[in-house]
Amino acid sequence: MDLSAKITGIKYSPKLCRELRSYNISELGSALSKDGSFILNFGKKNNIALSWWVSPKRTRSYPYARVYDTLSFGGKKVTIIPIMKDEGIEGDRDFLQWDTISLMSLLGIYVIIGYYKEAERSQRFKNKITNQKFDIDYIKQELNSILSYQSDALHWNLEQIEKVEEVAKIALYNYEEISKDLEIKMHSRELAEKRINKVIKNKDTFIRFSRELAKKAQIRESITNQPKEKLSGSKATLTIKNYLGGYYFFTCDEIIIEKEKIYLIEGKHSKQSLIPSLEDIKDGLLKMILFTNLKEVKMQEKKYNPFAVLKLTSEIDFQKDKLTPLHIKKLKLLQEESKENNFVVMLNNKNLMELIV
Repeated sequence: MDLSAKITGIKYSPKLCRELRSYNISELGSALSKDGSFILNFGKKNNIALSWWVSPKRTRSYPYARVYDTLSFGGKKVTIIPIMKDEGIEGDRDFLQWDTISLMSLLGIYVIIGYYKEAERSQRFKNKITNQKFDIDYIKQELNSILSYQSDALHWNLEQIEKVEEVAKIALYNYEEISKDLEIKMHSRELAEKRINKVIKNKDTFIRFSRELAKKAQIRESITNQPKEKLSGSKATLTIKNYLGGYYFFTCDEIIIEKEKIYLIEGKHSKQSLIPSLEDIKDGLLKMILFTNLKEVKMQEKKYNPFAVLKLTSEIDFQKDKLTPLHIKKLKLLQEESKENNFVVMLNNKNLMELIV
């Protein structure tokens, strides 16, 4: 099933953002090794909320949860995304896609397209590297530019796209140096250059190529039932158009249609815990931000009234008396967030509101 929708703006009030630790700009390297999200202090009351992605692929290491934790900050929110990540010949290699930056723009997040400069040999795998670290001096330079930048995140992020060629070349050079220093073979540089050359010819090519990849990923996900998801309805692709004409490709884990209503359901499942992890829940909440701001939801030209649902399921039979005080606290905040932002939370097919009263 293929759905289309529009977004003209984002209105959302998060409640589950964790309290972020504060670091001085001189402690940036240490902060990046300790926290996925934090407040960075530049002095003179200049602060930003900073998150960073381990990989440009959004299915690794809960980057959405890291970004979510910065959303309650009143000032500028920034996220660092590596243009590529090569884990060595026995590991994965991922590349940045325009749609990731586009989504961050929609959320008002300033993006720094970064690159890794250092790494260590993996102790577990012979031909893999680990503990990759950004070029701190470059990140500091970009952060200082953001502090004085007068335009919004969208315009900054478009300017970042213009730097893709320069950043990509540095990233490839650094991986060559890492390979020599650690004596670990990386993935083919030739194939990396072909891929990067295809996306850096100009901004429009980058956007078009990334959209093609996002569309393919969307289709793959829509026809694959993940064993971790405990769902009963039909999957659907969801293509969202913003007011600038940009497109975002997502999937709905499950949709249910009742006359003029359509329920857009994001599922999170746990095999070993009573409820999914907080990171999983926050990852799902980023979809709720999108789903609760949709306009003109259509399927085959028919309009529907959308209702967003976050569906939490577990292999373990739910029993309220097994919830810890921390569970209850988080679920109450989640219920408060759902009520204020007009979406429903289901916990093992029961409305969360009924379960935590």
